[in-house]
Amino acid sequence: MNVIILTPDRVGSTLLQRTLTVYMLRKGFNKPVVNLHELTNGLEKYYNHDLEMEMLHKPEDGNGWGYYQSLNEVVELLNSVDHYKTSRLAHYHIKRREDSIKDQLKFYEYLNKNFYIISCRRKNMFEHVLSWVIQSQSKRLNIYRPDEKQKRFKNIYEHGITANKETIEIKLNDYKEYIEWTNKHFDVQSYFNYEDSINNIEEYILNLDFMRDHKDNTWEDMFGTSFDNWNKVHKTIADLQLINDTENTVEIKIPKINHNDWDRLKGSDWPKELPLNLNDVESLDKEEIKHEIMTQVDHDIVKISKDKLNFLEKNIKQYRSIMDIQNDLVSSGFLVSNIPIKLQTFKEKKKLIKNYEQCIKWYNEWVTKNNFGEIYNEEEFKEIYKLEEQKHNNFDNLLFHKE
Repeated sequence: MNVIILTPDRVGSTLLQRTLTVYMLRKGFNKPVVNLHELTNGLEKYYNHDLEMEMLHKPEDGNGWGYYQSLNEVVELLNSVDHYKTSRLAHYHIKRREDSIKDQLKFYEYLNKNFYIISCRRKNMFEHVLSWVIQSQSKRLNIYRPDEKQKRFKNIYEHGITANKETIEIKLNDYKEYIEWTNKHFDVQSYFNYEDSINNIEEYILNLDFMRDHKDNTWEDMFGTSFDNWNKVHKTIADLQLINDTENTVEIKIPKINHNDWDRLKGSDWPKELPLNLNDVESLDKEEIKHEIMTQVDHDIVKISKDKLNFLEKNIKQYRSIMDIQNDLVSSGFLVSNIPIKLQTFKEKKKLIKNYEQCIKWYNEWVTKNNFGEIYNEEEFKEIYKLEEQKHNNFDNLLFHKE
């Protein structure tokens, strides 16, 4: 089963395609399933010695990504290998490529005939454009490692962002064009509505037509914990060094290395596993080992709620094990990257954007002028915040203190 996910970006398409690939690999098909990410900015064929077959993959990041292949060459590459593909097609890539209408229509016809097509959408277009405002400062569409999020977002979390009207209007126009492009050119089999499905992604995936006869195919079947639980650790770990909790807190020392670095660095008498909290090193018997660890492993001091610390301590080992499995899938050529980290909730976006109220005004003016989208006010958003927190089952004070 080949799957293509249509996207304007900032609608969960990368999370969906990576996660879907993991579930499809678990289910098992008559051919290998390989995630290719974007189809139109570079594909490469290679020989996979483990599977003894030719396969496609994404070239090394920064080496071979670009618009050097015609759409016809992309089709030839897709047809030249005997494995299934999960991938995406971003509308803005099609716009930037400037292929002829004839070539585009031929390409769309091929996808309609050979791929199960999912279209990603947003109900809350206002939050969608706020995501783009934040991306204009972070310069990254997705983040895959906790340390990467900390580096990219440290300044944003400390100083906030001032949005401009032009960015908001451009991204609203882009989204409108994406919907029109999708409706005009594609036979869509499923719609991934972000607000409905992002917190129920397993349910969405397992109810797709080609996944309904699954057996023992849940995230818990695969890894011994729910996807929601794993994903919560994924985000919480990334946020630790960006913010401090304010209530019922303890002070901990967070290592600035990952567990693979720990394995390379550790001496024979060190703990086998990287501690979540270097304060735990104080329980070691030998003073020289304590000194060795604390001088060789750099750390940050953060304040964290006791509930959150207990949650992480309970789940960190399993989280790291699942990350290792995802990294193995990347190394084996089945995934382009591991599953990205949830960056910010809607309420968190509000806190980061300093002229948030002005953004609502600009958004509503655009909706009125274009007769596209929903008019919102802050009271309606407060209800959305509450619903979002219920769906996420987040800790209180996950990012900012309660208002």
